[in-house]
Amino acid sequence: METQTALITGASAGIGRELARLFAADHYNLVLVARNGTRLAQFADELQQQFGVTAKSFPLDLTAQSAPQFLFDQMARENIAIDVLVNNAGYGMRGAFAEIPAEESIGQIQLNIIALTHLTKLFLRPMIERRSGKILNVASTAGFQPGPLMAVYYATKAYVISFSEALANELQSTGVSVTCLCPGPTDTEFQGRAGTEDSLLKRMRPMTAKAVAVDGYRALMKGKALVISGFRNWLLAESLRISPRRVVTAVSRKILE
Repeated sequence: METQTALITGASAGIGRELARLFAADHYNLVLVARNGTRLAQFADELQQQFGVTAKSFPLDLTAQSAPQFLFDQMARENIAIDVLVNNAGYGMRGAFAEIPAEESIGQIQLNIIALTHLTKLFLRPMIERRSGKILNVASTAGFQPGPLMAVYYATKAYVISFSEALANELQSTGVSVTCLCPGPTDTEFQGRAGTEDSLLKRMRPMTAKAVAVDGYRALMKGKALVISGFRNWLLAESLRISPRRVVTAVSRKILE
């Protein structure tokens, strides 16, 4: 069987890095995308040496509007067919919406929603034509509730969940599957960038990035539409469905304060 290729965004750290290891261990060739070019190149070399796969690093800022098309065109120029697309890159920032700089809010929407949607649009058509392919979109349990003090981030993850579930339904019988991974609090660099290290969120016994990646990888390979990583996080997400929205929003704010 011909070796398949997985493209992973946000691959230099956290969940994306652990997913890359899982794909490499299963003998997938890799296209790794992240902003930190030096760290990304070192990681690609490490995977090649450890697993004997081809790992290409593409330092790219996906908040740039032209980045998804540039990446897709680059794959076409190098004749690299992408069998698995992992939309993992994303970020959030804590603070009142009125006080956060506009470029930060727009940047979250650009990366968490627009880049994810654009990359999916570009790489999906060749998958459908081949009647084979998998897409993993990394959302969050944040997407099941409003998030005062992280209003934009929580809203972007709600989009990812809704978009992924709808797309999974549309693609039935095409040979292409879409899986949405929803981690809860996870021990990654996300908290530092988001400014949540001193919040209750940080003290909620976060899962390891490796454990979350394993849950997402298994669900992807089984073609599941949605997976919530961790039983405690699943229980919380289920409870949100039956709780009054005003209460859910108030508790969400308390956790982020």
